[in-house]
Amino acid sequence: MMKLSTGDKTLHVVIYIFLVILGFLTLYPFWNSAVISFNLGLDTAKGGITFWPRQFTFDNYAIVFQDTRIVQAFYVSVLRTLAGTFLSILFTSVFAYGMSVKGVLFKKFYMVFAIITMYFSGGLIPFYLVNRELGLMNTFWVMVIPTVISVYNMIIFRTFFMGLPNGLEESARIDGCSTFGVYFRIVLPLSGPVIATLSLFTAVYHWNDWFTATIFINKSEMFPIQTMLQQILNSNIMTEQLSMATKGNAAAADAMSRMQSVTTKSLTMATMMVATLPIILVYPFVQRFFVKGVLVGSLKE
Repeated sequence: MMKLSTGDKTLHVVIYIFLVILGFLTLYPFWNSAVISFNLGLDTAKGGITFWPRQFTFDNYAIVFQDTRIVQAFYVSVLRTLAGTFLSILFTSVFAYGMSVKGVLFKKFYMVFAIITMYFSGGLIPFYLVNRELGLMNTFWVMVIPTVISVYNMIIFRTFFMGLPNGLEESARIDGCSTFGVYFRIVLPLSGPVIATLSLFTAVYHWNDWFTATIFINKSEMFPIQTMLQQILNSNIMTEQLSMATKGNAAAADAMSRMQSVTTKSLTMATMMVATLPIILVYPFVQRFFVKGVLVGSLKE
């Protein structure tokens, strides 16, 4: 190992201290929100909750999961994220592969036409009218179909596909492989890292998007979790939860006792944790693809 000079050691110490401070400033708001979600609501109202719950409780989460609207919204978000990510990656990659193959008629026209849509759009009102005429209003697919093709992701896919060795496709063609055969058997298996990366970005978009459902959906049972959270933040959740707790039978008394120990802030933080943690937990399973070699073992002399 190289021996570092005193100046280099000092610089490393300063860099590490800076990174620690930056990491703390980045993570603390999320950590504090998690702490508040596990703290007794009435105690949180007194202030002073920083790094650890002062009065630990699961009442906030119990109230959240007793609300069938939140549970339903969670299921809608999961289904939307899975369907939206799969369809977007499939159709976008197929489009990108077509734009990367030599000899495609009017390829430059299609590329220019697609790129124009990245910079110019008709606006929200024409977009609303188009979805209405297509019969997508108040349906699950209004959150999926309009985002099936991503031009930005298509350009990334296309650049990646154009970097693959031509010998792979030529060998497959000699063996009698069709265009779709080359795509599904050769191109996609070699595209693991880029597919994983763009899938994560697409999934994060679908999971975090609340605006689409707010504009195009009027049925609360079809709201995703982020839209439901936004509705909760803009309404009096305590009044709604209290009215729901008074309805029912044996569980009403238990719900009422929990409601006396929570506040709007504690319930909001618990709901935010439910809406945020799932997409965060996905990252460790995808991260390994970011640094994985793309063409290792794909072409040998």
